[in-house]
Amino acid sequence: MSISTDRPWRDSALPAAERAGLLLRAMTLEEKVAQLGSRWAGNDMADAELSEDGTMNVAPMEDVFSTAGSLSLQDASRDGLGHLTRVWGSYPQTVEQGIAEVIRQHEIVLKNSRLGIPALVHEECLTGFTTYGATVYPASIAWGATFDPALVERMAAAIGRDMAAAGVQQGLSPVLDVVRDYRWGRVEETIGEDPYLVAILGSAYVRGLQSAGVLATLKHFAGYSASRAGRNHGPVSMGKRELLDIILPTFETAIATAGAGSVMSSYADLDGLPASADPWLFTDVLRGEWGFEGTVVSDYWAVPFLASMHRVAADDAEAGALALTAGTDVELPDTIGFAGLVDKVKSGEVSEELIDRAALRLLVQKVELGLLDEDWTPEGSVRAEVDLDSADNRALAAELAEKSVVLLDAGTALPLTGLAKVAVVGPTAHDPRTLMGCYAFPNHVLPRYPERGLGIAIASPLDALRNELAGVEVSYAKGCEVIGDDRSGFEAAVAAAQDADVCVAFVGDLSGLFGHGTSGEGCDAEDLRLPGVQGEMLDALLDTGKPVVVVVVSGRPYALGLFAERTAGLVQAFIPGQEGAAAIAGVLSGRIVPSGKLPVQIPRHVGGQPGTYLQPALGSVESAGISGLEVRPLYPFGFGASYTSFTVADLQLSAPEIGNDGEFTATVHVRNTGDRGGDEVVQLYLRDVVAQVARPLKLLTGFARVSLAPGQAADVTFRIHADRTAYTGPDLRRIVEPGDFEVMVGTSSLDLPCRAMVRITGDVRVVGHDRVLTTPVTIQDPGGG
Repeated sequence: MSISTDRPWRDSALPAAERAGLLLRAMTLEEKVAQLGSRWAGNDMADAELSEDGTMNVAPMEDVFSTAGSLSLQDASRDGLGHLTRVWGSYPQTVEQGIAEVIRQHEIVLKNSRLGIPALVHEECLTGFTTYGATVYPASIAWGATFDPALVERMAAAIGRDMAAAGVQQGLSPVLDVVRDYRWGRVEETIGEDPYLVAILGSAYVRGLQSAGVLATLKHFAGYSASRAGRNHGPVSMGKRELLDIILPTFETAIATAGAGSVMSSYADLDGLPASADPWLFTDVLRGEWGFEGTVVSDYWAVPFLASMHRVAADDAEAGALALTAGTDVELPDTIGFAGLVDKVKSGEVSEELIDRAALRLLVQKVELGLLDEDWTPEGSVRAEVDLDSADNRALAAELAEKSVVLLDAGTALPLTGLAKVAVVGPTAHDPRTLMGCYAFPNHVLPRYPERGLGIAIASPLDALRNELAGVEVSYAKGCEVIGDDRSGFEAAVAAAQDADVCVAFVGDLSGLFGHGTSGEGCDAEDLRLPGVQGEMLDALLDTGKPVVVVVVSGRPYALGLFAERTAGLVQAFIPGQEGAAAIAGVLSGRIVPSGKLPVQIPRHVGGQPGTYLQPALGSVESAGISGLEVRPLYPFGFGASYTSFTVADLQLSAPEIGNDGEFTATVHVRNTGDRGGDEVVQLYLRDVVAQVARPLKLLTGFARVSLAPGQAADVTFRIHADRTAYTGPDLRRIVEPGDFEVMVGTSSLDLPCRAMVRITGDVRVVGHDRVLTTPVTIQDPGGG
């Protein structure tokens, strides 16, 4: 039979929506519901021919609520299947084994699918393709420190190409949660504490990943990062205005400007209503207001959590009905709550229209991804030879790491020159795992397979410094562990420092999962003191009187106020990835001129939470004396020092006032006044002088990374639409209102030497999803140097 009469949905000449609709009409209820589910065969190894040493769960949360995931892939796909979960990312395997496993699982699903509908393969990709032997890029918090969307887009495109070659169609990244409490373990997975920075870099990631044909998944929708006391899965008690102005715009921007294909639900409840059961979020806002046409996937087990954790459903089946009704299309990582949907439809408790709504969305994506084309085969979905850790990948990882390292203070010792002996001490100095995030395969999965090593070549900071400081004697003493109370190594560390010209102390985090680390998912902190006895070790080193350079390698900012004034240099390296050691060593030696900027503040005191710069005047640095607590950070958002110097001056506005739908430009002159080439990140903030509600004292509204040779200058022009002043008013409508706005430009949220006023005229204007969400920037050589 021809395509048009037998299986017309395979006709690639037809529009995707028409093809998906034709297929949907040919499906039984059971087949449609099957498309809404998934199977994680690799999490329990029931379907994999592996040695007995590979039988531990990747995700221990599965044990909390159900054993439904124990179905074989064959049984789970008896009517077809929507997704195959983490075929590559669950256990260490070679590329050849991974390719064979993708083909094997596809063939099982196709055999059980009457209509020949392939499953979509998804994987994690937060710090690169999360699989054995793949390049580990810097964590998201380090992307934020680069302030470089073009670089993030290039990284994501490289990740996407590797995933596509491995037969993966969807990546579960980026995380667009905005940091609200530094104690939260997943700070390392976020891009920072400012919604505009997160939106711009997150959108860049989406564009890069999807340019390779891999769907990006925005997570976690919404409010997850604002859990009470920074506790994972904790309740979120924010008001709707904070949600609308701080949390949701990151997701909205990635959908509007980058066309993100998927959104993942949050585990958290918002004022008592779990996100996965909230039709306002997933239907009214996401679909109705924003026009999102992609798929909503649940976070892993978020659907059964509605019954087992949130207790808003009596059982898994009722949880599935709630999630589907709210707007969840696909349940991950296994079909548990959605397994009861067939019976719910037959009993009349759930409308089949809701099944059709969700199934159609996924089928459209499968059509667009080529899975329903006539010539699609499991073998053809993968490339025979894939280099997951290529030289190009590593060069890109190195560039990101180099641009992410933040020099907080060069002090008296940096860069390290003219030295005979350097002592390297500390728990993050010689453990490569501390350079990688919790979703990097070596920290995510390989702790269960210690005999497999790390799967990639990765140097420690000690290795890199010995390579960097040619002719310098470099000694080493660990001092203490990242976590724990063993102080027995202090004596050797102090002795090493006393015997050296300079001591470089590496402190910080080891990322892990669910308490098996100091940073990462489920690794929340009580306060912001350095983990374990690292602070005591630093005190002992500083007491020697020797110059001590402190390098913090971490996933969150730690309070450094007790140490900062006593150090001979201070560097912050947010989890810099596989090539991070050489980047840190290059900054310490002076080979690299540091250019990273803080995407979060460095607090002064261990209890200074919440610490975000997004505060109204009452509660900000302007309210000193109201409380006995110090609110000024040790280092502010956007700060980063350099080995050269820059001036930002001569702010010029194109007009003193604009209409409520107009725009103006703000231009500043930037010059490298030092003797080395380098990058400066020029930042523009706006302050609403008088508003109908209490607003943050300032908001990042535009930024640009500018590269300048010694003596070189550039003019940086920001084009700011009136929409960029919009906020959520008392009646929860987003408005642009007339009034005065202060334009502030500089190099951090507290260093803004260029200031001017602009007035918006006209009436209050209500704006929606079609408003201007970004601030375009142009950089020009002014001529004449």
